[in-house]
Amino acid sequence: PGMIRHVMAEDRPFWLRLDRHLPEEAFARKVRDREGYVLLENSRPAGLLRWNLFWDEIPFCTLLAVAEDRRGRGLGRALLARWESDMAARGHRLVMTSTRADERAQGFYRRLGYRDAGCLLLREAGYAQPAELFFTKALAKKEK
Repeated sequence: PGMIRHVMAEDRPFWLRLDRHLPEEAFARKVRDREGYVLLENSRPAGLLRWNLFWDEIPFCTLLAVAEDRRGRGLGRALLARWESDMAARGHRLVMTSTRADERAQGFYRRLGYRDAGCLLLREAGYAQPAELFFTKALAKKEK
């Protein structure tokens, strides 16, 4: 469903509309370091995935978002599959993600083979939120 490519500078308006957590100045780093994907459907951006390295070692999906009017059609699943495939091709054997305990995404990740790996409770002023649930998934080793 659609074409997936690395995020590019011209994706900025779409990206920042869907991604309300990434500071604007960090967007250029995601482009430079190729730590983001955009899914195009009929040549229009429809979804995105951003990631970084947890502990400078484990690929961690920090955001998976699909435009509201295009949800429920497998676009998020396609983005995640592309990212997992790219991470396996780089030699990574494990990926991670997280979601808040009050968000429905936890069921999505579990259906796609992610396993519960614990939670983080932030109670400090300015950071308090429901528990952040962490998930991991082992990747099959890519044959060269």
